[in-house]
Parts: sequence; structure tokens; C-alpha cells
Amino acid sequence: MSLFFAADHAKSTPIHVIEADDAATWIARQDSAAQAWLGINGFSGALGTCCTVPDGKGAPLLVAVGYGDAKARSRGRFQVAGIAHMLPAGTYHIESGVSGDALAETALGWLLAGYRFDRYRSQSPLKAMLKAPKGVDAHRIEVIAAGEALTRDLINTPASDMGPDELEAAFLSLAAQHGAVTKVIAGDDLLRENLPMIHAVGRASSRAPRLLDMRWGKTGPQLTLVGKGVCFDTGGLNIKPGSSMGLMKKDMGGAATVLGLAHMIMALGLKLRLRVLVPAVENAISANAFRPQDILTSRRGLTVEINNTDAEGRLVLADALALADEETPEVIISMATLTGAARVAVGPDLAPYYTDDEAIVSALEAAAKAVCDPVWRMPFWNPYEAMIEPGIADLDNAPSGGMAGSITAALFLRRFVDLTPRYAHFDIYGWQPTAAPARPKGGVGMGARAILDALPKMLGL
Repeated sequence: MSLFFAADHAKSTPIHVIEADDAATWIARQDSAAQAWLGINGFSGALGTCCTVPDGKGAPLLVAVGYGDAKARSRGRFQVAGIAHMLPAGTYHIESGVSGDALAETALGWLLAGYRFDRYRSQSPLKAMLKAPKGVDAHRIEVIAAGEALTRDLINTPASDMGPDELEAAFLSLAAQHGAVTKVIAGDDLLRENLPMIHAVGRASSRAPRLLDMRWGKTGPQLTLVGKGVCFDTGGLNIKPGSSMGLMKKDMGGAATVLGLAHMIMALGLKLRLRVLVPAVENAISANAFRPQDILTSRRGLTVEINNTDAEGRLVLADALALADEETPEVIISMATLTGAARVAVGPDLAPYYTDDEAIVSALEAAAKAVCDPVWRMPFWNPYEAMIEPGIADLDNAPSGGMAGSITAALFLRRFVDLTPRYAHFDIYGWQPTAAPARPKGGVGMGARAILDALPKMLGL
């Protein structure tokens, strides 16, 4: 799997990206042989279509790619990159038709189209290489592609090979790559270090629960990323039905996404202090599993009534967020595959997020649009606070009624960040249910590119 651009000096075939309304005019400017070939193949500039025009010896002379119209393009992302797998082996460059943010999108999409998850089965590599388009930051795009590939690999790996031990190994490997400092608190040491809810959720598994802690950078504002690392979620004693358990290898998608984002930040050398916290657990079933109606005491001291052991992600995140909050970084961001309610609300393609900070909102919204990584703001709706207060304890981990599930989960997490003034929470899916351009079916990063692009404005870098 190669997620790099071809060498600038390589001989390459030009790609022309043509809007549907301009197709006839563009075709008329080509020589007679090219006109005939494009006509025979019915090229009309429709979005996602591709026609390779051969030279007199049958080698590619040029590639025409349909760009459709603005309405068609609004219905997807990375549409030009979708043709990468249609082309014969060789090196190509973008000659005309896209510029600015669209050119960067095309370049990144082309690299992501080359992603293959080949740990268990060989996959045909992408044979069409692209030169970095003039005017784009090639190094940055390659770093982003590598971070996204890391996220995808971690999510795609089944729990048999991606439990807390293996997630720790990936975490430590990433830290070593960038010279970061790490600390791991595992097993009963979690109790001694006052991380009781991480311990409670993970203690039933034969693979010990742990908190993974990474620090990088010595100057600049501090950003702390917290990612949910539930490596498999049976639902605990409130066991999930088989249909709901089928994708639970991806329940560590929040951890996978923050690790991909951390790679981007460190590889690009951003001038900030980064901390990454990942509570890594398996929500399993055994005689010592935590139970419905148990009351747990969190690191913050708040008590939590357990009304559903399948609402475990917010418990492990709560202890990690409380730890993060104690040193009051400039910004805390949590990412988690937390609720099915978020999927009902916005589907699999959008990354919903919560924050009370308008500066974060402004930075994220602009960045998400620029880098084609869509996010959607959801409300920290204060009137719903009463829904997470059961009466017998400070908090309820699974309010009854079935309404506003993503909002109440976000409100629950916010209770553990009361010293740090700027906090955002992402309730992501982490999974591409059907193949799309540059996004094969399987694990996928959500929100990381938007956050990366927003950081300069968010933190004043």
C-alpha cells in the first residue's frame, strides 16, 4: 500500500477535469482522433465518468474526467479521485479543471483511494500513481493520508488481534515514532491511581483494562485528545443482540481517530503541547462484571447509577476526561463511537459534535468545509440535564425514555470537564457502510481532518 505521490520528474499522462456544461466545448478543442474517441465512448462530463484517450500506439494520451455540475458534486466527496481505480497502470497529473480546495481534495482522495486493508488477505494495489498537483502541500497531504490509514487499520482489525494489549502496542509504537513520552496504568493499578470506572468496565475481561497516556511537545498551547478505546463491546450483562454486536470491533473508533489525528499533529510538527488519553478496555461478561443498578464512584467523586451496562463508553471517558481536566489545558476534545442515537440523527457520513465555545464552532465549520470532512453541531441542551440525574446517585449512565440519547451522553461527559473552559465532544460512527470514492467499506476517520485544519484558529498557532 503506497500513500505517496509519484516523483515530480516522472513522465505522466495529463488528466483534464471537465464540467458537464463545458464538455462539448472542450471536446471540440481536441484533435479529430480524440474527438472521435470521446464521441464513441459517449463522454459527456457526467460526474465520476472517465475516458482514457489513447495515442497512436495505444498508450494513454490523456484522461477526461467528468465533473458534473455543482448540484451533483454536492452529493458526495472525492469524486474525481473515484476514477483512480479505473485507470491503467502509470503516472498521471492534473492538467486542468480543478483548483484551490478542490485540487487538495482530489490529491488527498487519490492517496486515500490507494488504501488497502491487507492484513488477512492480499489486495490488488492501486496502479495509477498521481503527481502532487502544483500549489498543494504534498507533505501535509501525505501525512494526513498516513494518519487516516492508521485509523482505518486500527478499526478494521478484529478484536482477536486488537484488544487492550494490541491497542497499547499501537499507541506505544506511534509515541516512539515521534519521540513522545508515555505512561500506562493497567489492571488494579487503575484503582490505586483513582481511575475506578475504567477498572469497573474492563475488569470482567481476561485482557486487563488500562489507561494510555501520551505527551508530546514542549511549547505552545496544550491540546488534550481523549479517545474511547472499547476494543469490543458485548454490552456487558445487558448483552447486545447478535445484530448489534456485529460491528463492535469498531467501538474503539474514537481511540483510533485520535491516534490518527495525533500522528498528523506530531508529523507536521505543530507548535503545541499534545496529550493523548485512551482508556482501553473490553466490555466483557464474567462473574465479576459490573451490574445494572450498581453505583460507581468516579475519579471526579461523582456517583453514577448503572442503568445499562451497554452504556459503558461514557464511563471510561468520564475518568479520562476528569484526569485531563485537572491540568486545565486550553482545549479538550473527546472522540467516541458513543451512541446509536447519533446515527439515527445524522446517519453514517456526518460527525456530530458538541461544544459551548463559539470560537471552536467557527474554526471547525470553516475547516470542515475546506477539507471535505463534514461535521454537524449538536446542542449541549441544558434543559435535558435533569434526564441524567436519577436521584439515588449524582448521575444516570443510561436515562430511560429513549429520547435525545446522543445529547444526554454528551451532557454526561460535560459533567467531568468543569475546569477547562473549552471542550468539544465528537460522537462519531467510524465506519463506512458502503464503498464510496476514496472510502472503501470499513473503518474510516471522521472529524480528524477538520480538527487538524481548525487548530491554528482554535489555539492561535
